[in-house]
Amino acid sequence: MTVTHTLHVPGAHLRYEVRGAGPLLLVMGSPMDAGAFAPLADALANDHTVVTHDPRGISGSTLDDPEQDSTPERRADDVAAILDALGADSADVFGSSGGAVTGLALVARHPARVRTLVAHEPPVMELLPDAAERRAMTEDIIETFHREGQGAAWTKFMAGAGFDDEGRDGGAPAAQPDEPSLQDIANGARFFAHELRGTACFVPDIAALTAAPARVVVGIGADSGGLVTYRTSVALAELLGTPPVEFPGDHGGFLGRPEQFAEALRRTLTV
Repeated sequence: MTVTHTLHVPGAHLRYEVRGAGPLLLVMGSPMDAGAFAPLADALANDHTVVTHDPRGISGSTLDDPEQDSTPERRADDVAAILDALGADSADVFGSSGGAVTGLALVARHPARVRTLVAHEPPVMELLPDAAERRAMTEDIIETFHREGQGAAWTKFMAGAGFDDEGRDGGAPAAQPDEPSLQDIANGARFFAHELRGTACFVPDIAALTAAPARVVVGIGADSGGLVTYRTSVALAELLGTPPVEFPGDHGGFLGRPEQFAEALRRTLTV
């Protein structure tokens, strides 16, 4: 059974879901909402209490100011507030893509709240040798969105991320579906106008991450070799001094192979 809750936090009302029983595990993306993680959460719920949520401004999590930008730091504070609402001192955390960036900010800002963070393919572009080029690409994608709309922006985003049209498990974070719903369109607009820059330009606090009591694991897709998030994941793992852990599929492996992905996550959390 899945129970849905709404939590008021500064500037927003957060929608989150709780399912299953067992050790507490938060599963998150950004801008992907709770619904995108439902198959993975269901696969984990027989031995974990799994919490998913819509990041602020996405789907069911509404903002007092719709023009407020989303930053990893704001999203991390939201996750800490959800832990407070659950009465939990700490939890294991799985974050994918922008959700992995949220998790990195969470460990840096609230180090005692995380037992193990599995940061699956965080797009931490600032760690790359071509960070300046990547920054310019991000700005061009945002300008393209404002000038030409979502279709053109998604085309540039997907190409820059390294995605082709076939052979992927689930696409890029918040990948545009073939027939987007009105909510998909609203989420996409939110992503390009108010979220992409903050996530792509985030600089992990390596000193805070290595000093924190939390165990930080970098996850990487077995089929992600051609993606920019493969490069960012390797760069982060090197700075943390820990080898990356391989997960099934590519950047969206949890979408196409939830059962196999859940088993890999279980193994990682119990090491």
